[in-house]
Amino acid sequence: MYILAQHRLLLMFALPLACLVFAVLLHIYRGKRWGYFLIPMVFTLAMINIFTGQWVNAGFLNWFGTPGTAIIVDKRDAGWLLNEQRVNEYDVLVRMADGRDVVAQFDDMSASIWPPRNLILIPALNDPFVVKYVPGFPRNIVIMSDESAYGKRWLLNDARRPVERARNLHDASPDNAMFAQEYRQALQDFLAAYGEVLSASDREQYEKKLEAIAAPAP
Repeated sequence: MYILAQHRLLLMFALPLACLVFAVLLHIYRGKRWGYFLIPMVFTLAMINIFTGQWVNAGFLNWFGTPGTAIIVDKRDAGWLLNEQRVNEYDVLVRMADGRDVVAQFDDMSASIWPPRNLILIPALNDPFVVKYVPGFPRNIVIMSDESAYGKRWLLNDARRPVERARNLHDASPDNAMFAQEYRQALQDFLAAYGEVLSASDREQYEKKLEAIAAPAP
């Protein structure tokens, strides 16, 4: 699984080449040609792995891995671009369940993160986070973003967006009953989901906003 996630480009060339060698040897020594038909299938699987290898690895480690903690101790430019953005490489100190330390590496493209999302949520430098790993090979880790402090902050900020959108609509047209109802509902949903984790001052602020919205006419 580690190879699927960390060496996807290498596998894209190595697997079809190995399959070609197997097909040639099979043809020479056994006189069979069916090995050649495996080459396009293996190449297709290697191509698919370019986009899914880290997700397969993340799912495997989420189900079978052992919890631990980690912290990024070094971040540097990898020297290439992804979607016109600089790709970074990271050195990570992993603290295993038995207290031992191991150093792992990954980059923005190879990082395994659970749960999978259409964005790369990498912890900040020196910000501890939760991981899972296989004890026999602890350098292969999955970042448990939703169980880590940085991921919880991201979830909270992401949950604020519907509230802010509804507030902006209401502020732009305070006499619009539909916007008032949407704002009220967004505040209620947000407080129901995150009221327990908000600071006392933030919770009080959102509760006051909710009270300030006049109830709709019967």
